Amino acid sequence: MTGQVRTVDGRVAGRRGQATRQKLLDCLSEMLSTEPYRDVKVIDVARKAGTSPATFYQYFPDVEGAVLEIAEEMATEGASLTDLVAGRSWAGKSGWQTAEELVDGFLGFWRKHDAILRVVDLGAAEGDKRFYKIRMKILNAVTNSLTDSVKELQSKGKVDKDVSPAAMAG
Repeated sequence: MTGQVRTVDGRVAGRRGQATRQKLLDCLSEMLSTEPYRDVKVIDVARKAGTSPATFYQYFPDVEGAVLEIAEEMATEGASLTDLVAGRSWAGKSGWQTAEELVDGFLGFWRKHDAILRVVDLGAAEGDKRFYKIRMKILNAVTNSLTDSVKELQSKGKVDKDVSPAAMAG
């Protein structure tokens, strides 16, 4: 968590408030890994965090709002997956190693965040644009970086010019 954390009514949360807010998010994340998203209620999250529903509502409008906070943090972390693509070799043995590291990194990210990614996918599939944007933020980071790598290889004559870089990256 970086920057100033604000309550729902716009006040800046102090150190204890930030810690409480983070504990609520951590408890919600844990609950999402063991319970269906639709079954998670504010009162259950608050109890697990050792606080009251009123405290939960100081920081989030509802469970969905808190889920979106977790998803945004996860998406920000997902942007680092581009480090597994950009500026790396994609030819020969080192290209094979780069590909393996990308797959391992992507799968590791997915395993670490599988509960929240399931909720993001559900929300996106239901047409919620907020979840769709988060999903695309994660996927586009990697796809755009791969597209750039393919274009670079095309400019060096290592990939056929007729190949669509975006299709290949996808």
